[in-house]
Amino acid sequence: MKKLFNFLPVLILVFFWNFSFAEKPEKSGWKLAIQSYTFHKFSLKESIEKASQLGIKNVEAFYNQPLGDGLEGTLLTMDEATQKQLLAYAKSQNVKIIATGVVSNKKRDDWEKIFKLASSMGIEIITCEPKYEDLKYVDELANKYKIDVAIHNHPKPSDYWNPDLFLENVKGLSERIGGCADIGHWKRMGVDPVEGLKKYGNRLKVVHLKDIEAKQEGKGYQDDVVLGKGIIKIDTIFKELKNQKFKGLFAIEFEGDQQSLMADVQEYVQFFNKSVFDLFKNQQ
Repeated sequence: MKKLFNFLPVLILVFFWNFSFAEKPEKSGWKLAIQSYTFHKFSLKESIEKASQLGIKNVEAFYNQPLGDGLEGTLLTMDEATQKQLLAYAKSQNVKIIATGVVSNKKRDDWEKIFKLASSMGIEIITCEPKYEDLKYVDELANKYKIDVAIHNHPKPSDYWNPDLFLENVKGLSERIGGCADIGHWKRMGVDPVEGLKKYGNRLKVVHLKDIEAKQEGKGYQDDVVLGKGIIKIDTIFKELKNQKFKGLFAIEFEGDQQSLMADVQEYVQFFNKSVFDLFKNQQ
């Protein structure tokens, strides 16, 4: 108990620091979420709890993650009763499951099941990597269920690793079809993230926040570093998105050191909140 009181002033300071800086991002129209794959060694319920502890109000739920704590299956296999329990738990933690993903290589018949699930859960965005031949069908479902689609860019050999591939294949599709720009994967593939964002323009719906070390350029999957500590110029990305009048979702997806995971994600949150506060501080 004595140790707790010793740390209490620090905890209070961290709480008010986060609270004061978190107000401006919300007023800017920028929402912060966490991709639950960040906590892939834990269940989805544990991920929601951790998001709540970190002051993150939105979750992009990873499809293959076990639900946990007495809830059987995953998002794609749970029954209606389990779905209600999961949503009630998220609400109790003051967290919204706002998006799901990343889903890829699905059979054509699987897509409607995914959209039905999203619709019944009140999910706003599905992040995914559909096959080119399924894009028109996915667009039809997006409009039928009134759910946005954010097409993600994994590294090569993903069909969408380069912004030009994405833009070429979504020509003629509705505004429901947009992009999920993973800036870390772009940088790994030699794509300038700011130029990629410019190309996406009003197609952009989600940004996956990552930072990487120089040694990772030109390579596929590697551990990330904490936002602002790598080679990606995050401030220029935020400025570009402000210039674009972007109103959308930023999802933390950290695939770094699992030993200090909560502390590292807390740094992400603080970096994001302070950066956006400074960027919009003169805006009412």
